[in-house]
Amino acid sequence: MPKIKTHKATAKRYFITKKGTVKKRRAGQDHFNAKETGNMGRNKRRDVSVHSTETGNIQSFIPYN
Repeated sequence: MPKIKTHKATAKRYFITKKGTVKKRRAGQDHFNAKETGNMGRNKRRDVSVHSTETGNIQSFIPYN
């Protein structure tokens, strides 16, 4: 049976932790950050876990992680 191809766009946006949870970077980090509060800026540095309904889909796009 042939290998499954990795969907490269998904692999660049999401990553799978050792426990199997799917995480992604928070959106809106590039510019216009001066007007936001320090609390919001700190929260943007953290990774966000993906909702459980989307986890199975994303894991099928990234089969070998």
